Amino acid sequence: MSSYLDGGGGCRKRRRGGERIFKFKSFGENGCPVEFDGSFRNNVKALVEYGNLEMNLCNDGVLCWTFQLEVHRHPPLNVLLFVVEEPVRASSINLHCKHCRYVGWGNHMICNKKYHFLLPSKDTVASCFNCDETNSYESNPEKGKLNLVELKGHIMHGVFHSNGFGHLLCVNGMEMGSDQLAGYQITEFWDRLCTGLQARKVSLCDTSRKRGMELRLLYGVAYGHPWFGRWGYKFGRGCYGVNKPIYQKAIEAIQGIPLCLLNHHLSISNNEVSVIFSRYQALSDHSIVTLGDLLHFMLKLRSRLPEENITSSCNPTTVETNCRWSPKRVEAATRVIVEALKNREFRWVSRQEVRDAARAYIGDTGLLDFVLKSLGNHIVGNYLVRRCLNPVTKVLEYCLEDISTVFPNSEALIMNNSKAKPRNKITKVQLMKDIGYLYKHILNDQKPTMSTGVLSAIPMATRIILDTKFLLKEYTEEQLPIRGNSFKLFCTVTLRNNEGIDEGSKKPMLPYECVSFNENTTFDELRQEVEKCFREVYWRLRSFVVEAVANMSVKGSDLVVGSVEMGQKLVFIGSNDDQIGSEDSSGTGIVDCLCGAKEDDGERLISCDICEVWQHTRCVRIPNNEEIPHVFLCKQCEEKIVFLSSSLP
Repeated sequence: MSSYLDGGGGCRKRRRGGERIFKFKSFGENGCPVEFDGSFRNNVKALVEYGNLEMNLCNDGVLCWTFQLEVHRHPPLNVLLFVVEEPVRASSINLHCKHCRYVGWGNHMICNKKYHFLLPSKDTVASCFNCDETNSYESNPEKGKLNLVELKGHIMHGVFHSNGFGHLLCVNGMEMGSDQLAGYQITEFWDRLCTGLQARKVSLCDTSRKRGMELRLLYGVAYGHPWFGRWGYKFGRGCYGVNKPIYQKAIEAIQGIPLCLLNHHLSISNNEVSVIFSRYQALSDHSIVTLGDLLHFMLKLRSRLPEENITSSCNPTTVETNCRWSPKRVEAATRVIVEALKNREFRWVSRQEVRDAARAYIGDTGLLDFVLKSLGNHIVGNYLVRRCLNPVTKVLEYCLEDISTVFPNSEALIMNNSKAKPRNKITKVQLMKDIGYLYKHILNDQKPTMSTGVLSAIPMATRIILDTKFLLKEYTEEQLPIRGNSFKLFCTVTLRNNEGIDEGSKKPMLPYECVSFNENTTFDELRQEVEKCFREVYWRLRSFVVEAVANMSVKGSDLVVGSVEMGQKLVFIGSNDDQIGSEDSSGTGIVDCLCGAKEDDGERLISCDICEVWQHTRCVRIPNNEEIPHVFLCKQCEEKIVFLSSSLP
């Protein structure tokens, strides 16, 4: 069996008793393996009850469960899902979550626990499960110190805080070396887990690449959203001061660039781009006008194209012969026009100039006008006749391109009466090669030619899109059904300050948690349940005590049923001795960068040695491949020093 459980490295297959095997394609759906009908915290507890507790990996208070998942039966392939419960302690090195800070959740309270969901690689599993008895935890305690969470090379690694906020840290599909699962399969699996567990919000840092192309740029131009947008991930936070309106304008700027303008500017030095434009216009049954249209069509075509097979489309290679001229005369006029263009050495020539050159051999101007009108973007022999409106002079121009190397097997495509039309064959390899070529020469080209005319917007817009890495998905909290004698309320807390309750404190400071009770529960018992819930979730609220219910005058002995409606949201007011515990308390100091950024966004920063304000190294012109200088002064402090030195006598 092809399985992670083989161990590798000559290790015997691990025996796992009668462990249950779950279907990979349905794991995380409601009922597989558990009915998810509570809050995130309760759903995780219910899920791990179905897992296999790995005693050899449990140390220092960390608990680990595994689930064996069947990807497919023929050929047999199983993978292991690890769920690691990591408690947060005052002595923990990673007390504060940097991922929360980068995505703008720095003001969230620190949670008591993190839950890591991992699909490790084969090598990682082999390291964790060495079947040799001499390496057991009992005989070699240090072996149990292996930190699975910190190991690199996982196929998938996602982490949740106990309040339901999470981060997808990595997805390594086949493009990144996984021979088990594709990237879309892994992301679908993660999305099912988030939905089933009722996560609140999930972030990710999109650095996905394919064949050297940044997918957030390629898919952004083609679809208006990144690759992860297929699963509902949207703009979360930009780096270097990029906000959502700027990001949207950058997308629209590149998407809307007309192909005719691109062709006019690029064909002077790059005929291959024009050939690619024509090739996919020929395959499309509708007009492709903009760069966004072209990339959208190419990626759609790729999704429908088999790996080895080909797709075909009739090329617009024949001039319409349903006219008053015979096919032989149309063919003769076409040859004359092609020869006239060849004599111009493949330069763009105005329609009038081509017509005048052809009149020396064809006296029928009506025939010439008809052929010139019909020849736009047609293949004749080994040449493609291109037609484009000059955006400056507004004059129709023609150009001839040699495509003998592009279509080496093409026949002599001469006008005739035959109804059979020659066909282009596009393989998936050729399609990906063309996408890569356009990406390199249009989206990723930083040459001086890209800084003029219509192309001048491309480098800046591209930079903005690439600076948008952090994406978010909000998983909506559904109203939970009443089951049996259990009732549910959504509760949150706010803290009373030393001088009483100020107006601002009445706004709930934490997400609502689902609290269950029965028909005989009193408000005193509900208060105890709320205290227990929030003490369990948040590290700062370990000593939290509820004192009152906001906007309600109730006694502790009053029954909850009859006083509130089921599913209602309540705010509990209380006090707490511990005043430490928000994520941003350990963050970077003051950030005030030239780009407009006011918070740490995960990019490299440098601090001024005088004012201690942090700025991006890129914004102060320190390349990423250079080390940070030992002494650095920001522009303002440097100007102040110069001013003071000049004012001295």
